[in-house]
Amino acid sequence: MAIPSGSKAPDFTLKSKNASGLTDIKLSNNFGKKNTVLLFFPLAFTSVCTSEMCDVTAGLAQYSNLNADVIGVSVDSPFAQEAWAQKEKIGITLASDLNKKTAEAYGTLLPDLIGLGAVSARAAFVIDKNGTVQYSEQTPTPKELPNFDAIRDTLGKLK
Repeated sequence: MAIPSGSKAPDFTLKSKNASGLTDIKLSNNFGKKNTVLLFFPLAFTSVCTSEMCDVTAGLAQYSNLNADVIGVSVDSPFAQEAWAQKEKIGITLASDLNKKTAEAYGTLLPDLIGLGAVSARAAFVIDKNGTVQYSEQTPTPKELPNFDAIRDTLGKLK
């Protein structure tokens, strides 16, 4: 079960890979500056995850205008995430939760998905500049997308 709204967001430092190499993505770097939309997804290179991340990329300016960074998190390696991002032209920051500790801390870790082992459920969190979860949603199944209208509405109230 995903951690509820009103919770203190668990901080994390995860690896991300881009053209300049491996970098650290630390949630608390946004504290005091920006809100964060945290999107957990099961696996790169799958149809629903690709659709979700491409749609979010297409609307990235909306999130930026709402003073929010968007971070996608999966249990894939940062190298697989980078290859997927390049292939699909995904423009949001992707962070690797290879050890599954962040998904576990947010209550989104599924013990087994179709025999593939532990992966994150599809989930969305809006975390304000103070590090408090203002919106929390875990979809009933990995095939369902979060309510992006509700995410944007929550961000609009935080500006």
